[in-house]
Amino acid sequence: MSSSPLAVQTLYRHHHGWLNSWLRSRLGNAADAADLAQDTFVRLLQRSERLELKAPRAFLRTIARGLVIDHWRREEIERAYLETIAHLPEAQTPSAESRALVLELLESIARLLEGLKPKVRKAFLLAQCEGLTHKQIAQQMDISVRTVERYVADALYHCYLLRYEP
Repeated sequence: MSSSPLAVQTLYRHHHGWLNSWLRSRLGNAADAADLAQDTFVRLLQRSERLELKAPRAFLRTIARGLVIDHWRREEIERAYLETIAHLPEAQTPSAESRALVLELLESIARLLEGLKPKVRKAFLLAQCEGLTHKQIAQQMDISVRTVERYVADALYHCYLLRYEP
């Protein structure tokens, strides 16, 4: 089956109800389930390669599971951000537009960091967010300074690739 609109339409007709139910059971929310079910099929329409589906439900579930994880991550980021700004005086509370822009930026950063190995991510965050020196990071993580340098360089290279790759 190719990812032509007709093939996706057929897949949608046969499996949308099942996928929507599966998502609703995972999310506990019919509106979010409906949105993610639609997003799953939009992803299929955006694919350029030919689809050979022997197990269409397993394939749809794999795509949808990734979307659910993204959804949960977005909710967690939004919840943490809203808790943080809730403590600001009213005069300093960002506008709805500013909040939306910050949340979009935070989601991008989370996706970027998600691609790093845990130790690399930790060293990078300690350097960038905490302002620790490589020596301080090495002591805190109980690794060599050279390893910290390599971890930070790996993280920066990862960021560069994500930023400048087409």
